[in-house]
Amino acid sequence: MVDIWRAVATELAPLRCQFCDAPCAGLPLCAACRATLPWNDPACPRCAQPQHHDGVCADCLAHPPPFAAAWAPLRLATPTQQQIHALKYRAAFLHAHVFGELLADALHARGRPLPDVIIPVPLHPLRLWRRGYNQSVELARALARRDGLRVEPRWAERRRATRDQIGMHAVERRRNVRGAFVVDAGVRDLRVALLDDVMTTGATLAELARACLRAGACQVEAWAIARAP
Repeated sequence: MVDIWRAVATELAPLRCQFCDAPCAGLPLCAACRATLPWNDPACPRCAQPQHHDGVCADCLAHPPPFAAAWAPLRLATPTQQQIHALKYRAAFLHAHVFGELLADALHARGRPLPDVIIPVPLHPLRLWRRGYNQSVELARALARRDGLRVEPRWAERRRATRDQIGMHAVERRRNVRGAFVVDAGVRDLRVALLDDVMTTGATLAELARACLRAGACQVEAWAIARAP
């Protein structure tokens, strides 16, 4: 069913901007709206936290995260937040296509070496069954279609159900996801990029990064569409 919806969204998407309904070509996002998106620049290169300078933030200098770098091209603000919410909870797969294109463009502009593999942040099997799809997998596939990057959605597993983290502070989030993930040994000696829709405190991506490093990954980056301030 998910594949059917993805095909419909891709083939029948109107060539009008999803934000202002203006005519556009190639991607349902006009140049004017694209220019006014809440781009996350500058941001801390270690945790992607929005800030006013390009260097590593004080928190990362004092307590470096387990991932070598973090990257989120957009900030979690209007209209990005609403589009991510529609993808996450209403199966708006057209938004995954648009975000995948934006990610690919921003990835090339970033100028860093590409990873060997992208691992989407997994959902617990029960939550995946209820929702019917994993929005992070949809984003990863959209990005991979554009750039041919390798995606391995089955290399990470959420082995226990965690509570929804909306409304939790940073310490609660870290406790909630502690020990939640296992990662396949296929990551050994590979450069891994973890992909999620939103990075809030980074607790989920940090815990998954630790699991990747335990499984032998040589480097881990944390990616998301948007970073919460």
